[in-house]
Amino acid sequence: MNKLKPCVIWFTGYSGAGKSSLACEVERQLITLGIKTSLLDGDIVRSTLCKDLSYSKKDREENIRRIGHVAHQLVDAGLVVLCAFISPFRESRDNVRALFKHGAFIEVFVDTPLEVCEQRDVKGLYEKARAGKIKEFTGIDSPYEKPLNPEIHLSNTLGLTIDESVENIITYISN
Repeated sequence: MNKLKPCVIWFTGYSGAGKSSLACEVERQLITLGIKTSLLDGDIVRSTLCKDLSYSKKDREENIRRIGHVAHQLVDAGLVVLCAFISPFRESRDNVRALFKHGAFIEVFVDTPLEVCEQRDVKGLYEKARAGKIKEFTGIDSPYEKPLNPEIHLSNTLGLTIDESVENIITYISN
């Protein structure tokens, strides 16, 4: 594991899919192994680096563009960077991928059905979006474009535990 190359692990999926939970657990395990990491999470980045942006398509694209460049700088500094963002548009994710050398961008599609994400919705965001109180909410009135060929596809229908999902990710990046 000491020879793990710096890379970005990009978690994408609906709000409530489990991206942040997985990213936090992967980071915890990597730190235990002595790997230097950085975690970039949607809620934190939206309240700091990207607090000037709305949720329009244009601003979502700008949000992901900024995060991609920050992640690139951190990878260049020798870190494994975990990015947990809905990142709903395939083109935005592909543009970030293009910043990295081949193999240094690992897309993890956390494929949790929308209805499961809505059931998990501790912040009440889906309910607000369905009531029209939040506009351009991914999965409700704004699209989510599923990855076509993610390096790792974690489907809720596979019945994997978080530990099994984390093990799959760590095994992938270790090879």
